[in-house]
Amino acid sequence: MQKLGKQTIKFDTPPTIVDCACIVGPKEADGPLAKFFDQCLENEMWGEKTWEKAESKIMKETVNMVISKSGVPSDKIEYCFAGDLLNQCISSSFGLREINIPFFGIFGACSTFVEGMSLASVFIEGGINCALCAASSHFCSSEKQFRFPLELGNQRPPTSQWTVTGAGASILSRDGNGPYITCITSGKIVDMGIKDANNMGAAMAPAAFDTLMTHFKDTGRSPNYYDAILTGDLGYIGRDILTDLSKNAGYNINSVYNDCGVLIFDKEKQDTHSGGSGCGCCASVFSGYLFKQLKEQKLRRILLIATGALMNATSSQQGESIPGIAHAISIEIEK
Repeated sequence: MQKLGKQTIKFDTPPTIVDCACIVGPKEADGPLAKFFDQCLENEMWGEKTWEKAESKIMKETVNMVISKSGVPSDKIEYCFAGDLLNQCISSSFGLREINIPFFGIFGACSTFVEGMSLASVFIEGGINCALCAASSHFCSSEKQFRFPLELGNQRPPTSQWTVTGAGASILSRDGNGPYITCITSGKIVDMGIKDANNMGAAMAPAAFDTLMTHFKDTGRSPNYYDAILTGDLGYIGRDILTDLSKNAGYNINSVYNDCGVLIFDKEKQDTHSGGSGCGCCASVFSGYLFKQLKEQKLRRILLIATGALMNATSSQQGESIPGIAHAISIEIEK
C-alpha cells in the first residue's frame, strides 16, 4: 500500500470486485437504466407495513442476492460494511441482523457505498480475503425523515432531487480477475454555507470538486486517463457546478463526466427535477449499470466519486449549513 499525496492510497494488492447486485423501486424501474437492475419492485412497500421495514427488506434481499450471484459462501465473507440514510442506520442494522458476518455500520450520507468500498479495500490490503459492501435508500422513508410527510403533497422546487428507492451491494476479494479497485481518494468535509435542503447538488458539488482535484494532484492523472468519471448524486445542478469549477481549475471533464443521479431517471418524463439522490442512487447505478459495463470491457477505467450531504433534520431546523463529503475510488480492468 502506497500513500500518494495528501489523501490517496494506491494498493499493492488491488481488490477484485467479484460481483454486484441491486434491487430498485418502481420509479427507478420506469427509468432509462431499468434493464440493468437485477430486480425491479412493483411498489414501494414490498409487502411490509412501513416504509422503513420495506427499506430493510430491500437491503437484506440485495445482500442475499449478491452472495448468491458471487458464489462466495457467506461464512467466507469476513466483514460487512453497510449504511443508509435513516437515523442510526436502521435499514442496515435491522436488515442485516441475521447475516452473521462481522458488521460495520457506516454513514457518509449518499457517499456511503463508496466509503464502504474504500474501507473494505483497505481491510483486504491489510490481509483479509473477502468483504461485503452495501447501501440503501428509500424515497418515502427519507422524505418523511428529512423533509415533509408525503401526505402533505408539498411542492418540490426545481433544485430538488428524488431520493432513489433501491440498494446496491458488492463483494470484494483479494483473489480474482478484476475489475480492480486500484486506488482510493478519501474526501474532506467541505462546507460552503449552503442551507437549502432542497438544493443538495449545490451543497455537495464543492466537496466533489475538492476530491477530484486532490485525486488528480495526488496521482498525476488527468481526465483523459479515465473512460468515465461519475459522481454519486449531484444531479443536474450539481453536475453543472462541478463541470464549471473543474474548467476554471484547468480541467475539462465534459467528454468523460456524468452523474448517477442524472443517469437513473428521465427528468422530463418522470418529473424528478434535478435528478436522483440517496445512498441507493450511486449503489444501484454502479451495481447494475456501471459494473456490467466494466465486466463487458465497454469501460476499462472509471473514477467513481460518491457525494454526501452530512446533515440531518435537526441541523436544518436549527439553521445549520450543509457540509458536503465526497469519496473516490479508481476502478480498472487491469492492475
